[in-house]
Amino acid sequence: MPKAIQTTKPEEEQNQPLLVGYVRKSNAGKAIKLSVNTSSFSDCGTYVTSDGQTYVQLVISLSALESVLNGNRSVTSISHMIG
Repeated sequence: MPKAIQTTKPEEEQNQPLLVGYVRKSNAGKAIKLSVNTSSFSDCGTYVTSDGQTYVQLVISLSALESVLNGNRSVTSISHMIG
């Protein structure tokens, strides 16, 4: 079970999505391309696993990703939930 590192944010910022990047299908349609803004990681909370590795938890809407895969959307967002 991951051990969470708590970060304190003002109440109005809690449980809000932070835009981190975008997901799109490759031009050939054979891969998914992730574009992540590296400076946004400084605003993301992290967690540490039992083996000492540190991760940032990111979220992509499954329905939005399916729309990208099906060609109904060209891009969707990658977010980090604050709070």
